[in-house]
Amino acid sequence: MQPFEYASPKTLKEALALLGSGWNDAAVLAGGTDLISLMKEEVMTPKRVVNIKEIAELRGITKTAAGVRIGALATVDEVLSSPLIRASFPALTEAARGVASPQIRNMGTFGGDLCQRPRCWYFRAGFGLIAQYQGKDLVAEGDNRFHAIFHSGPAKFVSASSFGPALVALGAKIKIASASGTREVDAAKFFVAPSSSDVREVDLKPNEILTEVIIPVTGAKNATYEVRQKEALDWPLATASVALTMKGTTVASARVVLGHVAPTPWLSEAAARAIEGKTVTAETAEAAGKAAVADARPLSMNAYKVQIAAVAVKRALMAAAGVKA
Repeated sequence: MQPFEYASPKTLKEALALLGSGWNDAAVLAGGTDLISLMKEEVMTPKRVVNIKEIAELRGITKTAAGVRIGALATVDEVLSSPLIRASFPALTEAARGVASPQIRNMGTFGGDLCQRPRCWYFRAGFGLIAQYQGKDLVAEGDNRFHAIFHSGPAKFVSASSFGPALVALGAKIKIASASGTREVDAAKFFVAPSSSDVREVDLKPNEILTEVIIPVTGAKNATYEVRQKEALDWPLATASVALTMKGTTVASARVVLGHVAPTPWLSEAAARAIEGKTVTAETAEAAGKAAVADARPLSMNAYKVQIAAVAVKRALMAAAGVKA
């Protein structure tokens, strides 16, 4: 680990003043469950680490006129145990439950989950987001078991966020602050598939901090379903989060979002069209799952993910509608 300055501001204004114009100028420390590893591996080498854990205004889960507000420093465990979240957003509760390590749930933060760097082993080995070396595409030509099956550009890592797919399905807004003001981004636009290793995988600038997430309470039935290799500390092979607006027993509108299959949470309009206007049954949910993966482009070693993602969509739809398997 390279030497760095350390600052522990007490207010958001103080923290923002400590950030720089480049990614190597400063790094934001929240739970630290990802940043510390990246610094040890020298994938990230910030000159300054800005600890935001003492900033009270970034904490809490509360109900507001706009919906439920989740502060960036709310822990995964707080999301999991929140009655507000459990009542309106079981998709988030299930996503939090999927973070299998009690230690990570206790320390890891909601904002940190959204901003964590890809788990791609080529990126973690220092080959960048696009993972190229001497003109070779390391992902396409190498071990790509856990990489993307949806990719329209050179990036083939998968978004590591546990909460991202559910937030996209629920139509959440992400609030971001800098020294010059604040801005709000749709969750669907916060995650980015970079075209080069110089671009981050989230819509965040070096001088900005994610402060909170607002989720509208619409009454949509929602659920998350994950498929993973083991129940211990691990990342899913594929997930699906869905939000259904019902008209009686019929789906009036749907948002179906796949996770861990693309550089961003993957919003499937095809799956939504397949289930809209229908009653959710095992058969209609299975058809929507097949529609969700119809355009998948698996790599040499991850075709197995196509069926897994289709099953995740089917199970999430059935869970949201209360249909038993």
